[in-house]
Amino acid sequence: MLYNSHHNFNEYVLQVYSMRSFNVDLNLFIVFDAIYTKRNLTRVAEQLCVTQPAISNALNRLRSTLDDPLFINTSEGMIPTPVAHSIYQRVSEALHLLDNSILERDTFLPEESTKVFRISMYDVMEYLLLPQLSEALSRLAPHISVEIHFFPRNQIIKELTNGNLDMAIDIPLLEDPQLQHSQLIDTHYVCMVRKNHPLLKPTQQVLTLKDYLKLKHIHVTSQRHGPGLVDVELSKMGVQRTIKMKIQHFLIAPKVVMQSDLAFTSPDHILRDYDCHLLELPFKMPYQGWHLYWHREAEEDKANRWLRKQITEILA
Repeated sequence: MLYNSHHNFNEYVLQVYSMRSFNVDLNLFIVFDAIYTKRNLTRVAEQLCVTQPAISNALNRLRSTLDDPLFINTSEGMIPTPVAHSIYQRVSEALHLLDNSILERDTFLPEESTKVFRISMYDVMEYLLLPQLSEALSRLAPHISVEIHFFPRNQIIKELTNGNLDMAIDIPLLEDPQLQHSQLIDTHYVCMVRKNHPLLKPTQQVLTLKDYLKLKHIHVTSQRHGPGLVDVELSKMGVQRTIKMKIQHFLIAPKVVMQSDLAFTSPDHILRDYDCHLLELPFKMPYQGWHLYWHREAEEDKANRWLRKQITEILA
């Protein structure tokens, strides 16, 4: 049976082979591979369960596309041209890769799989997830690899759709009918300050709004302008905090706090490893838990489901 082209895989095959940047029906490469192996159109038609005219038509289309005869009909069979010889190995390898990908989707075995998973997440999730995920993979799936990429929120849906990402971890602001998601971690915001901070009592556990506004704050953001979640909540009360430092990465902020009088408001799960004071806020923060996202077409993919299960168990 011939393969149907799916999700621009034809374009992918051509890129793999470093051939021309045009679309080619993947079925033509199936025919090409069979002719190269069998050297006889009748036997190829029998192998692929189609008529010989259909094989001849497919060959003519591929000849026209690649601007080469590809095979010369002789008394000894269909003899490949130099162009056919030059592309055969890469065509065969790509078809083999496709077969393995389809087989793996149906019969995923983590202990044998060599799959590479690509995930988008923030540095804070790398900190929370990757040490334990690395241990789990080395024990359960030693040949699987993980690549962490960061994509801006407005690009994640596109990257999940085109297959550049297998899944993403983000706060629940991604809404699209193409996506599925599940909650990983709930958030509880606190204010972190170093021990013996000069503006606070050593035994203090809860901040008053007055105390909070006296502090100088670190704000973590990837945006050059615009308020953060904390500032939005403060503005509702008609007040404003003093931000003395803006940085891009969550995991730097606690180290700055430990060596300064600055304060850092953050979900508490990234602050528990530091010898510091974690103080309850004098105002409520909206829910901003972390969610795991994947494309709906990967819902029943066994490899994707397996990794989602590992991530969920680690962060539960």
